[in-house]
Amino acid sequence: MNGPRQRFRKLDGILLLDKPQGLSSSQALQQARKLFRAEKGGHTGALDPLATGLLPLCFGEATKLAGNLLGARKAYDTVARLGVVTDTDDAEGQPLREREVGRYTLKQIDKALRGLTGRIQQRPPIYSALKRGGEPLYAKARRGEAVEVEARPVEVHRFDLLSAADLLDGGEPLLRLQVECGSGTYVRSLVRDLGEALGCGAHVAELRRLWVDPFRDPRMWTLDALRQLAERDPHALDACLLPLEAGLIGLPRIDLTEPAAVRFGQGQRLSGVPGPAGTVAVFDAAGRAVGLGQLNPDRLLAPQRLFNLAPSPRA
Repeated sequence: MNGPRQRFRKLDGILLLDKPQGLSSSQALQQARKLFRAEKGGHTGALDPLATGLLPLCFGEATKLAGNLLGARKAYDTVARLGVVTDTDDAEGQPLREREVGRYTLKQIDKALRGLTGRIQQRPPIYSALKRGGEPLYAKARRGEAVEVEARPVEVHRFDLLSAADLLDGGEPLLRLQVECGSGTYVRSLVRDLGEALGCGAHVAELRRLWVDPFRDPRMWTLDALRQLAERDPHALDACLLPLEAGLIGLPRIDLTEPAAVRFGQGQRLSGVPGPAGTVAVFDAAGRAVGLGQLNPDRLLAPQRLFNLAPSPRA
């Protein structure tokens, strides 16, 4: 016999989820959405099933920020296993070839890392969510189709060695690394290319996302912790959410008078608005987010995305 049907609700906010290993980002989102009974949800920047760490989830009106957060700067800890190349560039793939791992010095490793830092051309993995002809590349690869992926420019701000103790001590051929990068960068591709630079090949053995702008010091929640909280007091879950406004911290802020905020919220353009040209976060006189706007050099503010926020769950 089926239990009572779960009722979903309009809920606005951002959850900083600590994604567990083994789940896709979509699976993690659906589990969290059911716990919160949120009608609408989306994630910002997918993590591979192998990866753990920060996955910002947006509920309700906060899903309108997903595009802004997708392009944010990110940081990762990763472990590279040298000597084995896989078809997915990580430990979940099938080995393609094995090579002998040489005796490297820290200077050699650092030189290879520096060559992969800055504005570089990167070829994404063939097993990726990038689309061609409306279909993800991984779907084509799984069918055995030949997939050619063009290199594209990405920004790698830092690619640092944390530890090579295992390798240098004659143990497992592992390098512990930290990456800070911009939108569209694949850590799997960085590790693959690092292996090629060292002449032995490599793949990602472990991967954890540490932060995503603007959430540099995130208070993350695991699914297990959320389930335990829900069992004790389902209403307490709402306190785990950040307000939509937390996702706007990295944007220039425009504060409007109440009459101007009403007009903006109705989709009207406003003239004579001071502020920096470009995308801006627009707030009303009470400090509540009204939407995203585009401010041109002539001080004309045009609405881009408007928010229709529900009453705060903590009000």
